[in-house]
Amino acid sequence: MHGFRYFGNRLHCEGVALEPLARKYGTPLYVYSQGTLTDHFKKLDMAMSDVDHQICFSVKANSNQSVLRALANLGGGFDIVSGGELQRIIDAGGDPRNCVFAGVGKTEPEVEFALKRGVYSFNAESEPELERINRVAARLGKTAPVAVRVNPGVAAHTHAKITTGTYENKFGIAFEKIEAVYARAATLKHLRLRGLQMHIGSQITTVSPFEEAVRKILPLALRLKRQYGLEFLSLGGGLGIVYNPALESGAAGWWKSVASRNILTPQKYAARLVSLLQPLDLRILLEPGRFISGNAGVLLTRVEYVKRTGRKHFLIVDAAMNDLIRPAFYEAYHQIVPLIRKAGVRIKSDVVGPVCESGDFFCKDRPLPRLGEGDYLALLSAGAYGFVMASNYNTRPLAAEVLVNGNRAALVRQRQPVRNIWAGETVAPWLK
Repeated sequence: MHGFRYFGNRLHCEGVALEPLARKYGTPLYVYSQGTLTDHFKKLDMAMSDVDHQICFSVKANSNQSVLRALANLGGGFDIVSGGELQRIIDAGGDPRNCVFAGVGKTEPEVEFALKRGVYSFNAESEPELERINRVAARLGKTAPVAVRVNPGVAAHTHAKITTGTYENKFGIAFEKIEAVYARAATLKHLRLRGLQMHIGSQITTVSPFEEAVRKILPLALRLKRQYGLEFLSLGGGLGIVYNPALESGAAGWWKSVASRNILTPQKYAARLVSLLQPLDLRILLEPGRFISGNAGVLLTRVEYVKRTGRKHFLIVDAAMNDLIRPAFYEAYHQIVPLIRKAGVRIKSDVVGPVCESGDFFCKDRPLPRLGEGDYLALLSAGAYGFVMASNYNTRPLAAEVLVNGNRAALVRQRQPVRNIWAGETVAPWLK
């Protein structure tokens, strides 16, 4: 379930019409549904209730302070990949003791900062990293909790840029080498071997790759638990969402579509995995990002021009690849709908932005209603890997963000003032 649907002919986020938000705060504008964030978190939490578990939201998916606070208030932990993300969690009211620190390139200052704040575990991805964590912990007189990321060699059959579980990826340590790595790590006096971690990829829409990976590492996890007293097993994230269609006529229509295409749900995920995990008697960590926030956000944009050529019908909008890079970077699909529903003929249209790149487009030759200058569109399923991947390319300011809860809406990030883009720059003294 998500909070975006038409009431009459107006697209709403929960109880708030989106067009007035676009007019009030301007576009491009990200809008998030707190109800959707809550619903998705609780569905996954309930599905896994038969095992001791912790949901650690992947901050790289959406790091807005209000989004993080909403999830922290639900008891959520966090999966972080930088010192900056840890500071965001702290500032948002999250507990570092519920954070796992992932990523292949942790710097010494980041490791030191995380140790001082008491993170639950470092998810280490190489032996040099384990040595670095041990060295920093020794300098601070601390013992660092660590898990090693095992690469199970399971193909997730997803996009090449978001596959992480095969031996051709930069992540993790090969399955057949992992026990030797734990044996060597056990000799490092300032490490505490707390868990085992894996993550096979993102936007996985069937449960089979997860089951294959879990079955493969179960005997390994049991051996490591007996030898080193491990406390947890992290399954990573990767649960996919519905991008096409993200919106149908009414919530019942959307769920009917999901069911008919056998899309992965928390219930299906848990039904196949919980019985396998129970005999481990380990705490199970989950690190979802997209599943919780992806369908909880939209990007609103305004049509600036309609351009017709001999072969093409262009809708030139004020959002661009710097605001939402997924179509340009991943060839990703986002459903695009008008904020005011329009009947009548549909026209094959390219929705493109103003950035000076041919790759600056959101769709090509997609049947859309007849639209004109000043009409507003919503790019759906933009709540994950949307704003967080934005840039100032072409000296374009970062978009504003709004959070909706029921009938209430609040601006939770102001639009970036243009001069702030270069506020940290100076002119070299010999040029003055």
